[in-house]
Amino acid sequence: MHAFTNKDHHTGRRKVISAIIIGVGLLLLSRLFMLQIADPSYKAFARSNFIRHITDYPARGLIYDRHGELLVYNEAHYDLMVIPGQVGEIDTLEFCRLLNIDQSTFESRLLQARRYSRFRASVFERQISKTTFAAFQEKMFRFPGFFVQPRTLRKYTHPIATHTFGYVGEVGPAIIGNDPYYRPGDYIGISGIERSYERELRGRKGLRIRTVDVLNRDAGPFHDGRYDTLAVAGKDLWTTLDATLQIYGEQLMQNKRGSIVAIEPSTGEILALVSSPSFDPGLLVGRQRTRNYRMLQNDTLKPLFNRALMAQYPPGSVFKLISTLIALQEGIITPETQHSCSGVYHTRGISIRCRSHPSPVNLFTGIQHSCNTYSSILFQQTINQPRFATIQESYGTWRDYVRSFGVGQMLGSDLSYELPGLIASTDYYDRIYGPSGWRSQTIISLGIGQGEIGMTPLQLANMTAAIANRGFYFTPHVVKAVGDPSNRSNQAGLAQAIPIDRRHFETLARAMHLVVEEGTGAFSRIEGISMAGKTGTVQNPHGENHSVFVAFAPLDDPKIAISVVVENAGYGSVWAAPIASLMIEQYLRGTTDRSWFESRILQADFINVSP
Repeated sequence: MHAFTNKDHHTGRRKVISAIIIGVGLLLLSRLFMLQIADPSYKAFARSNFIRHITDYPARGLIYDRHGELLVYNEAHYDLMVIPGQVGEIDTLEFCRLLNIDQSTFESRLLQARRYSRFRASVFERQISKTTFAAFQEKMFRFPGFFVQPRTLRKYTHPIATHTFGYVGEVGPAIIGNDPYYRPGDYIGISGIERSYERELRGRKGLRIRTVDVLNRDAGPFHDGRYDTLAVAGKDLWTTLDATLQIYGEQLMQNKRGSIVAIEPSTGEILALVSSPSFDPGLLVGRQRTRNYRMLQNDTLKPLFNRALMAQYPPGSVFKLISTLIALQEGIITPETQHSCSGVYHTRGISIRCRSHPSPVNLFTGIQHSCNTYSSILFQQTINQPRFATIQESYGTWRDYVRSFGVGQMLGSDLSYELPGLIASTDYYDRIYGPSGWRSQTIISLGIGQGEIGMTPLQLANMTAAIANRGFYFTPHVVKAVGDPSNRSNQAGLAQAIPIDRRHFETLARAMHLVVEEGTGAFSRIEGISMAGKTGTVQNPHGENHSVFVAFAPLDDPKIAISVVVENAGYGSVWAAPIASLMIEQYLRGTTDRSWFESRILQADFINVSP
């Protein structure tokens, strides 16, 4: 038997100790592997301790009017950013004092930032003032993990065209999840052309990688800026708006609900788009944006509501223009066809009143005096044509004509939140009355622009532009060029032809000229300018009727087509027509010289009316 020696005992101990050391070493190596390679959070933490990624936000594109006047630009401001993984022991009382916040706000914001990411920067305080920015710059070394990032905010040369420009706000989580460009705290166009042209306006972000020392001070670019990228400014927009006309239109609509839409017929360019009541676009910029938005949202006058694109009114008597053109095209009448008017039109138990005027009337005098009897007869005769086997077929044909003017469908403009209006379908009437339960007299109110029909002010102006062009229109749009004034937008598209002969439009234009020269719109005649127009008084079951007027001028070389709606103002000839007249004079002459006429409109108040 082999004897166990003392030497063997020591050898065994050494082996055990060696095994333990090797085991500990392997454990440490394994841990280092897990930390440095397998666990990315360690790498992120180590890197974030001496490297700061700063996003360079591009300047948002500028916005000009059709003459090159700057309307929307940018002003620098600053966001206070935080990287939670770098935040150490700081004097929170001093920090909160500088920001004018309390301790609980500090803690909740820091917790929110941690939930987003411990190692990526997020916004701690938005849009700090220049004074606060200066104070933080001096004491930034006391607050590791915090830094200031430059941004820009929108500014406006004039407080106008709020609904057209729209506004910029913080991007929501749904968009962040679908578009890798955006991060929490980024801004995006919410409405108007800020929304429609977001991709053009936003530009491209840049990135600066900076090193920082142990005192949270900037120590220069990482690797001499080798990995930095430059921000690319957004593209500028040249709009079709005439700033002078827009300002004037907003002045005329002060203390009134309604809208003005003016279009250049030959291009579809929107010259002015007024929705009233409106508000200063600057209210939705800066730290008070949320509070101001809530205030505007709760305002009973609904200033956020874009009436020019979203209000859908029965067009009233201005719709007689379309109905008359259809009757001409269908051969129901000639311009000389006459009908008598006794002041009331009766058809199978239905009575439609008409204003007092000479009788009989033909197309010219019927439009000139806005005869309800004449228009009702034309409508019934169009629907009752014997060539149609059913009411569904005849009404469907008539409705197709109406839709060719852009009624009941979105025009496809480059403005956000445009609504389609309404022209009821045959299916609608079949559901209400049954397939055999309705006749022309059932829907007779359509002939005078009432009933199951709604048009937006944009559609009213577009209809007028089509008549001015004698049978076609271009898609209304508000951006003329992108990036450079010579880089013309193609928003107008191809001319949209209406399936009605040009000669009928020519006839109707002459009748509309009579409206202004000797008819219901004569009060708004402009000396030396040949204007064609049509008045409308829209029935309103909720109060005073709406005042409506459409017009274009000059008669034989149209430069402007316009629609005006003044809610709860009564007759179209009394309020809407004078506003349109002043707008046309301002645009064509660059001034107005009817001071008494203008003062009457400026002083009119249909909002602050005593009960």
